Amino acid sequence: MTSSSSTPAAASAPAAAVPAPTTTAATAPARATAPARDSRHAPVAVVGGGPVGMLVAAELGRYGVPVTVVEQNPDTLDVPKAGTLHARTAQTLARRGYLATPEPTVELLGEERAQPFHFAGLPGLTITGPAVEGEPIVGRSQGDLERLFERVAREHGATILRRHRVVALEQDEEEVTLTLEGPDGRSSLRAGHVVGADGARSLVREQAGFTYEEHLPRTQAVLGVVDLEDVYAAPAGWTVTERGWTVIGPNPYGPSRVAAFDFAGPRPDRGTPLTLAELHATVSRIAGRDIPMRDARFLDRFSDYARLVHTYRAGRVLLAGDAAHVHFPVGGQGLNLGIQDAVNLAWRLAHRLRGWPGAGLLDDYTAERRPPAARTIDNTRAQLALMTPGAAHDPLRSLFTDLLRNPAVSRQLGDMISDQDVRLPRTPGQSAWTGMFLPNLPLLVDGERTAVARLTRSGRVTLLLLDPDTAPALEKAAAPWREAVDVVHARTQTPLPFTAVLLRPDGYLAWAGDETADGGPGLERALDVLLGRRVPAP
Repeated sequence: MTSSSSTPAAASAPAAAVPAPTTTAATAPARATAPARDSRHAPVAVVGGGPVGMLVAAELGRYGVPVTVVEQNPDTLDVPKAGTLHARTAQTLARRGYLATPEPTVELLGEERAQPFHFAGLPGLTITGPAVEGEPIVGRSQGDLERLFERVAREHGATILRRHRVVALEQDEEEVTLTLEGPDGRSSLRAGHVVGADGARSLVREQAGFTYEEHLPRTQAVLGVVDLEDVYAAPAGWTVTERGWTVIGPNPYGPSRVAAFDFAGPRPDRGTPLTLAELHATVSRIAGRDIPMRDARFLDRFSDYARLVHTYRAGRVLLAGDAAHVHFPVGGQGLNLGIQDAVNLAWRLAHRLRGWPGAGLLDDYTAERRPPAARTIDNTRAQLALMTPGAAHDPLRSLFTDLLRNPAVSRQLGDMISDQDVRLPRTPGQSAWTGMFLPNLPLLVDGERTAVARLTRSGRVTLLLLDPDTAPALEKAAAPWREAVDVVHARTQTPLPFTAVLLRPDGYLAWAGDETADGGPGLERALDVLLGRRVPAP
């Protein structure tokens, strides 16, 4: 374990290999704050209007929660970053109605769909998912997602303050006050809760006092969208040399995406803007031959710096996306983590604001979302180790390429990359199904064909009753929560290991009906934990 600066600037500092994470407290520098010109108020303010922040706003808006989004960019940025939605993310977005799923049929149950992917740049990995969910990998750019989520947020009344940025944050027991700078000067925004979705250099994280562990960088990387002088001569795909890796997507009809990973050590001045000349020189050096290029449309640099906050909540401030977790961007996992953060957080925060007092509504957000982020940081660091160039590591890569051809190994790694192996925490005595993601089973409700993914689009918790003999007792047990729980009587055409389930809006099971003989007490305990009990109005 090493020590480092207490601010995120440490991410740019040169460092040796770091075998263990550093524990760091984010502290905010003193800022001179002019008096606010005016004051706004919102139940929830979202800082950061990228896809994660806009999805939080869209989801809260669909619950009827007024939201204000603060975003410094005037328009959506179309940048060549992650454009891959992995299986669990696509499944989650389908549960909330942002993506379509195929019509599930009994014939599709048990069938799977598979798509090739890579692990550490090595071919052979396969991402596999249930056929009732659609394709296990969905191509969708960050810009397209952001526009979709912003449109939904606006349709549900969200206020989007573009060309504004947060310069200070203060919170007390009652509210959070944000100081903004915008086109008309300085103003303030008061909010009951603030969601920090403002990225890796999150000011919200700093000023709210979140602590974190970090791994200092050991590599540097450059990325650009350029015209290649000789498209067909450039090494296509992931290519390892003695000096590092090139990742080139040659496009004979337009600009090409070009990247290089340099293992010579981190760049001490990471904040220096990347130039076309440096991109050309770095890619050519790593490739071992000249790769002529011109007309850069986009240039950026990054590293393998990793950070994970210890908790996703500090009082009335919560974090989502890169504000909470940063890692080496291999496999497009960061965007997927952030989208799942947003969906998980939004239904919790909305139910809390609607008066449900469950102690775990906000506190369990960390317990559920931090472990997947920690595992992603671990697997991206493992991939980077496997990518270390040089003859000493060539046999390891060759062995791993062979292992990826093993269906069991490919399945384990594919489920890990796509988050399909995520199991939420459960208490002793609960069903093994509790905490699992319910597949998109075909159902019959009132004689009409439907599916699990459609039941969650209301955003309410769903009590799905599949056995007419046990249904009356369970429906009675759920009566105190009728304002938040939909009761659905359904039939299936395939045997299931439970007679009823309590389905959360994000698709995970909070309870399964095989926990107790009669189900009623177990269901009440689950609802007490999930939502708590509201005190009836006098």
